Amino acid sequence: MPDRALVDVILPCLDEADGLAWLLPRLPPGMRAVVVDNGSTDGSPEVAAAHGALVVREARRGYGAACAAGLEAATADVVAFCDADATLDPLDLPLVTGPVVSGEADLVLGRRRPEPGAWPWHLRLANVELARRVRRRTGLKIRDLGPMRAGRREALLGLGLRDRRSGYPLETLVAAADRGWLVAEVDVPYYRRQGRSKVTGTPLGAWRAVRDMSTVLAAPRALPKPGVIGHEGPVEPARTVLVLAKEPMPGRVKTRLVGALTADEAADLARAALTDTLDAVAEAAPERRVLVLDGSAGPWLPEGFAVLPQVPGGLDRRIAAAFDDALGSGGFPGPAVLVGMDTPQLGPALRAIDFAGHDAVLGRTPDGGYWCVGLRTPDATLFHGVPMSTPGTGDAQLARLHDAGLRVRILPPLRDVDTVEDAADVAALVPGSRFAEAWAQVAGRERARLLPGASQRPESDLEAVSRAHRPPVRRPGGRA
Repeated sequence: MPDRALVDVILPCLDEADGLAWLLPRLPPGMRAVVVDNGSTDGSPEVAAAHGALVVREARRGYGAACAAGLEAATADVVAFCDADATLDPLDLPLVTGPVVSGEADLVLGRRRPEPGAWPWHLRLANVELARRVRRRTGLKIRDLGPMRAGRREALLGLGLRDRRSGYPLETLVAAADRGWLVAEVDVPYYRRQGRSKVTGTPLGAWRAVRDMSTVLAAPRALPKPGVIGHEGPVEPARTVLVLAKEPMPGRVKTRLVGALTADEAADLARAALTDTLDAVAEAAPERRVLVLDGSAGPWLPEGFAVLPQVPGGLDRRIAAAFDDALGSGGFPGPAVLVGMDTPQLGPALRAIDFAGHDAVLGRTPDGGYWCVGLRTPDATLFHGVPMSTPGTGDAQLARLHDAGLRVRILPPLRDVDTVEDAADVAALVPGSRFAEAWAQVAGRERARLLPGASQRPESDLEAVSRAHRPPVRRPGGRA
């Protein structure tokens, strides 16, 4: 077990000594158990401590109260929730945490696939009806509201969940859907429980669960205004947004795509991504919008942007100079965030950025970099010497911010466009965008080039992606 867990697994617990004794030794490497005891009398806390778990005691009775206490006590970037009654196998946790860690999803639910006798027919029918109502309320085509789920701790805290009883998992999903999160569902085995359920094992418990969930579904839709992520307390969006970009000229941008694409096609994609990014910044409506540009502005630049030139040097110095030029010496107001031109799908995440209670923000990418960094005040030492464009850039940047004593809010991860696979994925996330249109045109031209004698030619990388690309996890569709 590393000193700092990669994933904290929150286990609400009420008299689950036998279940804990079975599941805690099965926790995968890199995961730490956070057992939240809700008033056990069977020695559950002692069993948990003996197996090395962090034990949290929550006096308020209720599943949601235990989950909320565990989330507050957790320290890992990614957290998972799992029942402690041995109905779920911890060895299956990577199925739900993997898409969150890689940035493919913001919230992952485990769809229970029960063994015979594990799920009474009346509870299964109730779950089918609940899933139907959730689909109608959220537009997400989920099929189960299972107890195994995963997300990023800071983002989950930002949902500001209020339910402290049986409605907590449902409120999590509804709030995530209202805020435009990418929600995924994966299959997990479901086994016979040990003992009787505290929630649905009695008529009173079942009635309370139905009441709590009905209250959540009847609540007004929580659509946040730009910059609001929905937690209680003051909300502080970025006042200045900086876009660090290159002029989209062939041979100067998206050079890693050249080979699969021509230089002109790569530039077309870059121009579309930059234009979508600038539009997303304008839609977020910060007080000041700044393009920090290497090159000359063209007709793709919308009104309302100040333009600053990039300084010579490495990316670390260009980022530091962008913050200093924009915020230093009485410049634009802070706090400020800086984004690049490789994440045209950034709109919802950008509008949700909140500095309240934090000194900095950081949004990482699945390839190890980051798509957004934000500060209250400029400080070049936060960037000088941080290795850029490596698989460890995001972690190194986060460590530098923490070493400076800054309180850092972690933003949802976004995939940036470096390969044709990235381009296909991102285009699918933003249908109707300029980037999706540019990708469709590029893929169409590639297929047209291959038509003559195609049966004798090997399939190109781009054609393979266009024809066979599939998301790595089953996603429950888009918003209705």
